[in-house]
Amino acid sequence: MKCRYLYVLALPGFLFLILFKLGPLWGLLLAFQDYSPFKGIAGSDWVGFKHFIELFESANFYTMLRNTLIINLFGLVFNFPLPILLALMLNEVRHELFKKLNQSIVYLPHFLSWVIVASMTFFILSTDVGIVNKIFKSLGIETVPFLSSPGYFWGLITSQSIWKEAGWGTIIFLAAIAGVDPQRYEAAVMDGATRFQQIWHITLPAIRTTIVILLILRLGHIADVGFEQVLLMINPLVREVGEVFDTYAYTQGILRGKISIGVTVGLFKGIVGLVFVVTANYIVKKLGYEGIY
Repeated sequence: MKCRYLYVLALPGFLFLILFKLGPLWGLLLAFQDYSPFKGIAGSDWVGFKHFIELFESANFYTMLRNTLIINLFGLVFNFPLPILLALMLNEVRHELFKKLNQSIVYLPHFLSWVIVASMTFFILSTDVGIVNKIFKSLGIETVPFLSSPGYFWGLITSQSIWKEAGWGTIIFLAAIAGVDPQRYEAAVMDGATRFQQIWHITLPAIRTTIVILLILRLGHIADVGFEQVLLMINPLVREVGEVFDTYAYTQGILRGKISIGVTVGLFKGIVGLVFVVTANYIVKKLGYEGIY
């Protein structure tokens, strides 16, 4: 075949998709069973929508829904636009060595685990050993319980995500900007356009499709909050604002052995994400933009 080498190149990706994305879908059956590891799927009793009803009637359901949506809303408002702005700024750097150095610096936090990020946050903001509160003490200012105050939790989670992922998110936008025809900028310069005008009228419209597609895909994770991050940052004093579907699934499915409940939560999150993606894609196409399908 003419394109056989391209198929060979794509083969690892297809195998990954089949083994780790499509293959495990059979596990969704557990949401409709009272699953027991000793009986297996074939021997476990079918209970229909019992676990869904239990989830919706849970005293914590609306609290988890509120926390999950607000954390993701903060991410959409603050975390999603920042990689675009950062990519535009990096694109304006003309000194190649300085540009690559800055790219390396902003990419680096992505490769740190959430354990390291949470530890850094503790040593910076904790009441006892935190650097910030030590500075407050030295200045005679009352210490602030950043890690144990519910009022700071959502902002803290959002700030961590921005610091860790904003730089990594610039990669796709920088690639999209690199595909813009340089002749368009040359024509703009001849017409007397400033750098800001070139960004506003050339760069942003050129990467608009990329922005819209990534926004739609981001909405697909509207019910998904970083499990490791929240689990490491949550404590009994902030549980009211920190309990999300991911931590609930972990508590019920792993710690209490209610595996079917954990699967039910995951399936519910997937359905919510699907609804948001389909709705957002429909609205985007109605507005005249290109969607994801």
